[in-house]
Amino acid sequence: MKIPARLLPLLEEGLIDEVLSRLMSGKEADVFVVRCGGEIRCAKVYKEAAKRSFKQAVLYQEGRKSRSSRRARAMEKGSKFGRAQQEKTWHNAEVDALRKLAAADVRVPTPYACVDGVLLMELVTDAEGDVAPRLSEVILSHEQAIEDHALLITYIIKMLCAGIVHGDLSEFNILVDDYGPVIIDLPQAVDAAANNNAQSMLTRDVNKIRDYYSEFAPELADTQYAKEMWALFEAGELKPDTQLTGLFDDEDESADVDAVMREIADAIKEEQERLARIAEAQAE
Repeated sequence: MKIPARLLPLLEEGLIDEVLSRLMSGKEADVFVVRCGGEIRCAKVYKEAAKRSFKQAVLYQEGRKSRSSRRARAMEKGSKFGRAQQEKTWHNAEVDALRKLAAADVRVPTPYACVDGVLLMELVTDAEGDVAPRLSEVILSHEQAIEDHALLITYIIKMLCAGIVHGDLSEFNILVDDYGPVIIDLPQAVDAAANNNAQSMLTRDVNKIRDYYSEFAPELADTQYAKEMWALFEAGELKPDTQLTGLFDDEDESADVDAVMREIADAIKEEQERLARIAEAQAE
């Protein structure tokens, strides 16, 4: 196969010994299977901002700090240097999130290096050494759905306690190996305390996971883990080992009809995009 130009410097520097295949092409990056010495890893090649289809990226970048005041000013002004720094911040956000979450006992791929917009990290595989499937590709029993959903809820709690909200979690951003779910794709991860959109993003993440698993375990459909989780987080009472009930009484809250309609419209749009991605994958 033709070696992508962005991977050539890593080959020249000896960080990669061989590019084996293209694994997938996503909205913010292309992923390749590579050989590094005796190990098979993956190389995530981030797309340039103009070529990324990740929507409303500015919402995810809110709250991200630059240690350099000069870089921060350049990013605000949108200069060429500032745009380059924004790209670097976008790339590094995933590395930082992966390291923080691994330390918080959340299953994520191990990152090895991030060089010039290319992230080298662990390739998650099954028992046969093949690339682990996405959750969207797995048929689950009722019992397995209940078990894996509960495990993901504990991961999301640990993420929130570590100050991180995934921001784009779905059945397409979770791999499943022989030990269960592995959370991937974190360049858009947001600061739970500094980003004003963190609550709505957490709610969307949790509810997407709930809706997917409820296809196999219908009793999950009425759970309210997102509201329960955020209420405890805001009160400073959420701990990594907190056991949630999935119940939440919000009868005293006044209804925000406009917000409900927006959520419905977003859900319809996301479902249409999900079905389109499934159709595209089946066509391949």
